[in-house]
Amino acid sequence: MSNLVDVKVPDIGDSHDVPVIELLVKDGDTVEKDQPLLVLESDKATMEVPAPAAGTVRALKVKVGDKLNTGSAICQLEGVGAAAPASKAEARPAPAPEKRIAAEAAPANKADAPAPAAPAASGGSLDVRIPDLGDSKDVPVIELLIQDGDKVEKDQPLLVLESDKATMEVPAPAAGTVRALKVKLGDKLSKGDLVCTLEGAAGVAPEQKAEAAPAPKRTEPEVIAEPEAAGAAVGRDPAPAAEPSRPTAAPASASGDVPYAGPATRQFARKLGVDLAQVKGSGPRGRIVIEDVQAFVKARLGAALASVAAAAAGGVGIPPIPAQDFSLFGEIENKPLARIRRISAAHLHRSWLNVPHVTQNDEADITELEAFRKAQGEELNLKLTLLPFIMKAVGAVLKQYPEFNSSLSPDGESLILKKYCHIGFAADTPNGLVVPVVRDVWSKGIVQLSNECGELAKKARDGKLKPDEMKGGCFSISSLGGIGGSHFTPIVNAPEVAILGVSRSQMKPVWNGKEFQPRLMCPLSLSYDHRVIDGAAAARFVVSLGKLMADMRRLAL
Repeated sequence: MSNLVDVKVPDIGDSHDVPVIELLVKDGDTVEKDQPLLVLESDKATMEVPAPAAGTVRALKVKVGDKLNTGSAICQLEGVGAAAPASKAEARPAPAPEKRIAAEAAPANKADAPAPAAPAASGGSLDVRIPDLGDSKDVPVIELLIQDGDKVEKDQPLLVLESDKATMEVPAPAAGTVRALKVKLGDKLSKGDLVCTLEGAAGVAPEQKAEAAPAPKRTEPEVIAEPEAAGAAVGRDPAPAAEPSRPTAAPASASGDVPYAGPATRQFARKLGVDLAQVKGSGPRGRIVIEDVQAFVKARLGAALASVAAAAAGGVGIPPIPAQDFSLFGEIENKPLARIRRISAAHLHRSWLNVPHVTQNDEADITELEAFRKAQGEELNLKLTLLPFIMKAVGAVLKQYPEFNSSLSPDGESLILKKYCHIGFAADTPNGLVVPVVRDVWSKGIVQLSNECGELAKKARDGKLKPDEMKGGCFSISSLGGIGGSHFTPIVNAPEVAILGVSRSQMKPVWNGKEFQPRLMCPLSLSYDHRVIDGAAAARFVVSLGKLMADMRRLAL
């Protein structure tokens, strides 16, 4: 009958309820001895829990997100020859990116040998070299904690290395005085590189050799968890004298080198696009933690919103809408906004706060245009909507009034006139409003514009619009004719300076000088940036557009 070995979380020091951030095995998997089973991440360290022996995973009890403590059951291993290794695995801390690696004092191999000193030591001096770093090479020094002449205690950190996978402190193998320091910030070190010489270390060489040298039948140095995260896991307390005597070193970011932060913090910063060199650390010796990154992002967003509000209010901040607990008044439901709606909401809010809006309303007689549209649609066997006709007419009027085809420079000192005509149209989708852009309207006919509008509208509904298909617009059209309404105030799609709103056409009696005639009237609402366009120009624009829509033959003139 196969032996079953219980696998439990090893001693993780004073950490409690540590979440599982990655599960590396499942029931039925065959694992080797020391193969990682899962990854835990506390506030101080990321730790892998290795398999205590080779075997098959059975009765897996954990999943991603579970919070575990020392001794929590993980699984059972079936097919293990002997259960003895399990107890050893439970006492051994999992390797962590935030860790200390015992320095190689000398190439000694017997931990229990009574020899008084390592071969590298002579005359009371001991060479300190970089220990085995696994498969990492040329690892940069991100923090140097000592200088020539400093007195250090045994296990006091001398420097900090950081690879792509881990941050590692190299401790002193014995007490002594630092001499002949060979490294500086930014140096790239590998296994066996000389760090410095410890003077006066010969008297404690036997103790140093017993604790720092590799155990028998091992080729790598003992991995010791960072005392802050798992000091109890190694069976001894960190030396209390190390902290007071440690020289205060500035964080690496202060000197232009690699910022002092752990892998989890770096990964979090990369996801948010934060430059860690700009973040001030609140951890020990200026270490940057995740909370520092969160505070940095919050401060930047707050400053940006305050700047926008101050600009819109003439330098006076706009007070926020007070929060309310609506559940006090009845049943509620929280429905998260779709991603597109969140993005468009921020853009519309920015435009509304920054652009002084004015809206000019008018009506265009499209009786003949509507008859022509229906006739051509039947003749060409093509679904022609009103939008491409309006788009072509708007393009013609933009040539007459080029300030409508412009943008205000960021400093507000000049007007950028565009020699091209790209017109966007608002497309209503299940996830929110998007504005695809039709390019080169001046050089395209009605049928081509109709085809492109149809293709872009379909992409918008299917959520397949590319970012480039929503950029570069000069002017926008928002049509609600298919829904209803008379007039509305569309929000300018900044950095554009104007937008045309089109509402539902209605048959109305229109006086022709002698009598009332039924005419199909299309409501137009032109919103514009009053910093660039005045009311008279807006009125002329709408009147010219109305004339073109009333008689599209004018486009040929």
